[in-house]
Amino acid sequence: MYADGSLTHTHVSTMDRECVSLLPAVCEVLAGSGRSLPDDTSLEKLLDWFTGLTKAGGSLLEACPCLLDFISAVVSNTASDPGVLSFTLKLAGLAAATEKGFRMLQESSLLDLVFNLQRWQEAGFWEDPCLRIGWIQGLNNLLLHPKALNFFVQSDFIEPLLQLQTDTSLFVASAANQLLAHILIFFQPVSSAGCNGLDKKEEEDDGRTQTSIHTAVVMTISQYLKDSLVPKENKQLHQSLQILKLLALLLTQAGPPLRDKLLQTVSDPLEELVAAGCSQLTLPLMDVILAAYSRDTDERAPDQRVTRLLSSMLNINKPSGLIHAAAAFLRRGHRNTVHTARAVRILLLPLDIIADHTLLGTNTTDEHQSSVLEQLKGKTSCISLICVCLTNTPQITLMPSDVLPCPPDLIVTAVLSLLRICSGVSLSTVCSEVCRNVIGSSKVQKCALEALTALNSSPGVKEKINDVFTVLIKYLDDPDSDPTVLHKSYQALVTWSVCTDLSLITDQLRQDLVEVVKKRVCDMRWEVRDSTVEFLGHLQECDVSEALLGGCCTTHLLREALQDTESYVRASAVSALAKTLAHSWQQGAALGQEEGEIVSRLLEILSQDTEGFSRRAVVQYFIAWFSSSPSHSPQSSVATSCTSLLMQCVPSVLSQGSADLDWEVKVHTLELVELLMDEAFSGHRRYKKTSDTRQAPSHPYGVVSNQAFTLHTHTGQHTDGVESDLSGVLNNLVELGVVSAMLSGLVDCDRPVGLRACRLLITLRETVADDAVGVSCELPDRGWGLEIRKMLGVKKSAGAREVDIAGKRCFNDDSEDCGVGVCEALRSLGLDERLDVLTQSSDHVHNSPLSLLQDILTASAAHTRPDTQAGEEVIVDCY
Repeated sequence: MYADGSLTHTHVSTMDRECVSLLPAVCEVLAGSGRSLPDDTSLEKLLDWFTGLTKAGGSLLEACPCLLDFISAVVSNTASDPGVLSFTLKLAGLAAATEKGFRMLQESSLLDLVFNLQRWQEAGFWEDPCLRIGWIQGLNNLLLHPKALNFFVQSDFIEPLLQLQTDTSLFVASAANQLLAHILIFFQPVSSAGCNGLDKKEEEDDGRTQTSIHTAVVMTISQYLKDSLVPKENKQLHQSLQILKLLALLLTQAGPPLRDKLLQTVSDPLEELVAAGCSQLTLPLMDVILAAYSRDTDERAPDQRVTRLLSSMLNINKPSGLIHAAAAFLRRGHRNTVHTARAVRILLLPLDIIADHTLLGTNTTDEHQSSVLEQLKGKTSCISLICVCLTNTPQITLMPSDVLPCPPDLIVTAVLSLLRICSGVSLSTVCSEVCRNVIGSSKVQKCALEALTALNSSPGVKEKINDVFTVLIKYLDDPDSDPTVLHKSYQALVTWSVCTDLSLITDQLRQDLVEVVKKRVCDMRWEVRDSTVEFLGHLQECDVSEALLGGCCTTHLLREALQDTESYVRASAVSALAKTLAHSWQQGAALGQEEGEIVSRLLEILSQDTEGFSRRAVVQYFIAWFSSSPSHSPQSSVATSCTSLLMQCVPSVLSQGSADLDWEVKVHTLELVELLMDEAFSGHRRYKKTSDTRQAPSHPYGVVSNQAFTLHTHTGQHTDGVESDLSGVLNNLVELGVVSAMLSGLVDCDRPVGLRACRLLITLRETVADDAVGVSCELPDRGWGLEIRKMLGVKKSAGAREVDIAGKRCFNDDSEDCGVGVCEALRSLGLDERLDVLTQSSDHVHNSPLSLLQDILTASAAHTRPDTQAGEEVIVDCY
């Protein structure tokens, strides 16, 4: 680089040098086309490249000198396409982001020309939001040093930028907001120790100048905010909304001096807005107040003006705004006792009214009760307010007792009452008009079930278990319950079962649950069957199935589900069976006839099922089985019929799984391969395992399991055996199909498969080295076998050592299966080079600036060819 840090060609990569050489031609195309490119994302991608060069350090205009002429040509051409013009404005700002680039544009008289607002208005371009965006973002790129701020102020850009803050285009308005915030925050004064002598004096002078300019900008913007914050009429609500968004952004990021100045200026109009109680502005207004309140409580005592505004928001008269304001306050997690207690009472009020449970006390009447009651009489507003209330109840019950108006168990009782009302089982005698609004509302039911699920961790609620189960079982048994409601009911049952003493549950409730599960597992709707099967699996996983369902024949129900017509259900059944049988696997228990039939059915699914979900689940089943079993060696003293059957199945699983059409099935198959290698080379001094603990397989359609499987490995004699008989261990892996699965995956067309296989093969190569010479692996005469042989043939022709096992030469014998020496092949396949390519992915070639520039030139050449027909599409393969 030069002394000033600018880019030189010697410090640019080879690809970037090629890009720089193509750039003049691309600039000529863009400047002279008068129209946008066929791929309208090309310009943004080109800008991304320029941004990357700028962030690398130095002057963009020195690295790419042709850009100066390009900018001049485009902004001087009144026929330029608005998209190209917008790109040029952004590019000019990016080029001027350094003081050197800024000076070069000024000396060329381009800076004033590029950002001359009046010129664009007179030329008719300003009406296009694309150009307005370009103007704003160009300035945003530019404003990174004091000279740029001085240019911005002297050009009188503050007023037009403030007008754009309420532009009819939301994109333009948002960009203007971001730029205003950037100016105020980026240039706010900071203390600096400075340097010595003359440099210190110059720095202090520059600092004072910048502070003076920034102060003037703050005053102008603050006054605008003060004058425009309160809408004079309804059509100005959009303006108030944008200003509130800007204020929230500023108060979140500004330092104390700027924040104090802003609050001092806008506190009066904010109070006026609060008093007006405009429901459309409630949440953005709370964002502003809480942004100021949060920063104050983080650093010092809250500003009295902010505290007063917050108190006013928690006492506004409109119920909808009041409840949303209280919810916003609780979401911030503040622990101010007075305000928190007030927010809690507000949020519990709708539930108190509809459930008639005196959550707020028997001797008190909330001043907003009558207005909230009126709001609840409208169906839409009733559902909205109730859902806001329910969403916050779990958080409320975990709060200190000094802010709670009632014990947490009373809130659980109220939620259960609401669920009964929703299903039409009971109605409040006080508010029957309100109750009718929630009967049959799946939205309220789902929200209440989610709240009930989370309420299980509240203090003092465990004794409600029978009431909870009674309501949930009623929902599961209700023929009118929709599938999502049933799914959430199952989730609630699992959560409460895990966190509660199940001995409290009555025998009748257990029997009722068994009956409803048997009914729902045969439901006409596949979603319901799927949720039921998942539920059975989760109970097994949490080890509460026996306590809850007793002898419900879970395994039999899941076996039946393996025959389901819907692939999601079949996949869930496979996953649930793995959880059901995990305990017996861990104990090494002998398999009965039923378990053997399950394995046969699973292998049938893997080879014949038309849906990938089911096949993925089967491979994951065998992964879970292998991970849970204590030993897999036929010679082991603890080997059982269970492990024997497992190892008999492994070759078939690996063979079918590695040949599957679904890439996820193949990746799962390689996960099993890795487990087999871990077991085979356990304790070997050269073997590097990635991890001893793996996440349990998760069903692609359902609740993700948090259970972790730990591979049972053995040391001692097993380790000594591996060291002394490495050839035997490798030969055993070959016979199981482990090596074939890896070789197959290496040449797979799906990159995740190839990447995983390549890494495993490198691990195998480093482990066996030359200590297992003579072990060979059969290669098929087509498909992946042919690909591997071609790879080895290429290596041979390049001078690699010839692989010749038992007189068979696999390089040119395509007529029949042949053997290849495993150790020799591992050295000859170029695994390290292949790993580099697979790790980089295709993006490093195709999604590159060079590819982008070439595509732009190709598209331009196609457009200018005389044989191109009018309206003929030109395909641009830009990344």
